[in-house]
Amino acid sequence: MPDLGGIFYALRYGWKRKTPKLQERVRMADVVRSYEGMLGRAPESRRIIEHQIKTSETVTHLIRNLAHSQEFARILGRDMGQQDSPFNHYHASVDVRGIIESHINDDRKPKAEHHVNFLGVAVPVKVMDILKDVGGQMDVVPIPANYHADMAEWAAALRSVDLASETYTMIELGCGWGCWMNNMGTAAKARGLSIHVIGIEGDERHIEFAQETLQTNHISTQEYTLIRGIAASRSGYALFPRSKGDEWGSEPIFDVSETESAKAVAGGKYDRLRMVPLEEAIGDRAKIDLLHIDIQGGEAALIEEAIQLITEKIGYLTIGTHSRAIEGRLFDALLTAGWILEIERPAVLRIIDGKPVTLVDGVQGWRNPQIHGYYTA
Repeated sequence: MPDLGGIFYALRYGWKRKTPKLQERVRMADVVRSYEGMLGRAPESRRIIEHQIKTSETVTHLIRNLAHSQEFARILGRDMGQQDSPFNHYHASVDVRGIIESHINDDRKPKAEHHVNFLGVAVPVKVMDILKDVGGQMDVVPIPANYHADMAEWAAALRSVDLASETYTMIELGCGWGCWMNNMGTAAKARGLSIHVIGIEGDERHIEFAQETLQTNHISTQEYTLIRGIAASRSGYALFPRSKGDEWGSEPIFDVSETESAKAVAGGKYDRLRMVPLEEAIGDRAKIDLLHIDIQGGEAALIEEAIQLITEKIGYLTIGTHSRAIEGRLFDALLTAGWILEIERPAVLRIIDGKPVTLVDGVQGWRNPQIHGYYTA
């Protein structure tokens, strides 16, 4: 447990003994002492220490950056409200921490009006209310989690980059502001891979956010495709709620009659959008390195209905799960089709009125042995 009294003393007066004053340049010992005092742990690597020395103008700057981190907020109980994070409780046959740490961009720099993560991806703070007060700051390494995802999901997505060679192509279903498009595209380019990232999203405002964020992170129009529509296993139309602002996780309504659909659209609360089959998103590509699925409860049905196509074309699956029932259906469908489960964290739930209510989505990472072999690593 960090020494909170020592932290606030340091913030006001500087570290006791043998440490330079707060306005002096940062040394290695300052970084180590700051991490141990504020976060209760050592820095992740020597590269992180060197990065902090290079990017922190003074000891004050270093301490204040750590004080504004999501990790420190969790320690103070302003975030998750507990020391034993549920995000530490995952199952994996691969080195989750090692995968994440191998992708840390030590040369990342803060950017005004943006929040920069451990990969160096700059997210405009306007895309989410949760980021409005962290412009110009850098996010923590997501161990056990950051504001957007836990280490199981980060590792499951980055695993697809590690398995790729020469080129990297991914599809994000329900892409929002293009989170996984930006993150995996940036990670793949950092490994020297040529990329193409594809996103399907129903919210028109989120599509605009995705375009801006991709441009900010130097992913050119030739390197991405954005489709406004509803990800599905078949063609058709569905209703999608119109956004009222900072809204995420909206669910489409399928199989609505034309009369009901017209009435809903006329009421101004819904748009009638085309359902985009996975086959269309894949196109004539021989292989997709990653399919990231987060479609608010429709993930099991999509996998079950498109399992043949997915097994033929997709190298890796990262799936956000929205209930334990969905998790079981995914196990049945993918194990029967021969897929290999590498990373799994169940949905975090609470029992309310005798019923399980999902508080935090689960995550599953699956490797396709028909593309990547049967080895374990």
